Amino acid sequence: MTTERVNPPELSPPAGFSHAVVATGSRVVFLAGQTALDGDGKITGTTLPEQFEKALTSLLTALAAAGGTPADLARVTVYATDVADYRTHARQLGRIWRERAGRDYPAMAVVEVVRLWDERALVELDGFAVLA
Repeated sequence: MTTERVNPPELSPPAGFSHAVVATGSRVVFLAGQTALDGDGKITGTTLPEQFEKALTSLLTALAAAGGTPADLARVTVYATDVADYRTHARQLGRIWRERAGRDYPAMAVVEVVRLWDERALVELDGFAVLA
């Protein structure tokens, strides 16, 4: 797969995302929403950074099982139950992202939701990737 990150100079400088990603490949992998569920189906972690790290790790595990890498991610949506808390922890969340997924950011959005499927979940990530 090849990707081109497009960040037009007339838009605000992106921090932790790309404005657009042009992906060329032959397989599209749609990734289901991942929260901080452990192998027994229980939410782990009590803070947003803890849950974000687990959710991202799960998303990347599903992607790897489908034959992809973090660089193949074209789009990720983050659903947070408290965007103010997300903004408060943005630096830490960015560090977690870079450690797990690198610096080639997909097109991203953060959306505040009233609650997630498991009411103890603070964050959920879904997305899609394009593989060669």
